[in-house]
Amino acid sequence: MTVVLTVTLAACSPSPEGQGNAKHVTLHLFTWSDYTEETAANEFEQKFGIKIVTDTFGSNEELLAKLQGGASGYDIIVPSDYMVSIMIKQGLLAEIDPSKIPNLAQVYKHLKGLYYDPKNTYSVPYLWGTTGIGYNADLVRSAPDSWQALFSGEYKGKISLLNDEREVFAMALRAEGFPMNSIDPSQVAAAKIRLMAQKPLVKTYTSENYDQLLVSGEVALAHGWSGTVLRAAAEKPSIKYVIPKEGGTIWQDNFCVLRTSRHKAQAMTFINYLLGPEVAARISARVHYASANEAARLYLPKEVATNPVIYPPEATIGRLEWIKDVGEAIKLYDRAWTELKVK
Repeated sequence: MTVVLTVTLAACSPSPEGQGNAKHVTLHLFTWSDYTEETAANEFEQKFGIKIVTDTFGSNEELLAKLQGGASGYDIIVPSDYMVSIMIKQGLLAEIDPSKIPNLAQVYKHLKGLYYDPKNTYSVPYLWGTTGIGYNADLVRSAPDSWQALFSGEYKGKISLLNDEREVFAMALRAEGFPMNSIDPSQVAAAKIRLMAQKPLVKTYTSENYDQLLVSGEVALAHGWSGTVLRAAAEKPSIKYVIPKEGGTIWQDNFCVLRTSRHKAQAMTFINYLLGPEVAARISARVHYASANEAARLYLPKEVATNPVIYPPEATIGRLEWIKDVGEAIKLYDRAWTELKVK
């Protein structure tokens, strides 16, 4: 776990006896790296007097392993869709109180009630995006239109893949012509063989700095998330993003409150604040992912609100698939991922 942002905020309120003793309330947020907008936390502190400490993770599996390994003290986490369903089954999440999150009413209807939490009992939609290929047009012979580009010896040592078990296997399964949520042992094995053969071509597996690898020219092709690639493109216009013709991933990250949180009410107040349309728009404009708040789009700069990478058209969405909980078949993925990373 890499700590990239710690916001230390004063949090004082009168004691019940009115003696003026400081009562400190601290919320611990565990989220993806580079996934916040710092002034929002500062404004929240000024309004509510609550301290926010932010730690980060690089994949859903890292998040789950940290919690299963006994990490305590976190209040709010930001898991993706399929991981929400896993955490619900494991009893890790507290129920959401909609009365404390009125901005939930402004979430796009098509982003609520999804397969992983049909009644949004445990999750509040936050940001959503896609997974595809980021590339530097100055360094590739032609714009990639297929996942096969990531298996081309032409770019040996100039390719990065996400350090994310399910995303990497989703890519490989798609490249093989298989469903990305396959539970067929032979299909998962075929994907592993393809990834093992690809490994000498890969410079690094990373979920946290591939935007800078693209900017510096250290990689020409990056398996990555839409917003991260767009942030690289803001620095270097030759960087582009594409959803391969075989299709890619659509995902949604969510606010959840841990069952073990000692500050559930304050956590939901913070979630509601970040989901407010103007604050949500600032976050979206910074990270270049689409906000789940429909009204937030009205506050976005035009170049963000109309960007088809951030808000993909229906034709593109039709080629996207959700990563889902594969149940016991996850053992196949875990074993294959471990073999890939250690050999």
